[in-house]
Amino acid sequence: MKTRKSITKRFKITKTGKILRRAIGQNHFLSKKSGKKIREARKWVKVSGPLAKKVKQYLKF
Repeated sequence: MKTRKSITKRFKITKTGKILRRAIGQNHFLSKKSGKKIREARKWVKVSGPLAKKVKQYLKF
């Protein structure tokens, strides 16, 4: 199975094997969100268990 290139662009793997993704809510409607919420959305977020398993499968990891 080939590596899904869209998955490699959207997710990041740490050295310990955790899968990270970007936080949601950064594209539009930013004026109604607080500065704190916008700053928090810039960070990487850990992916939950079942989704992480699927992502690893797509990455051949």
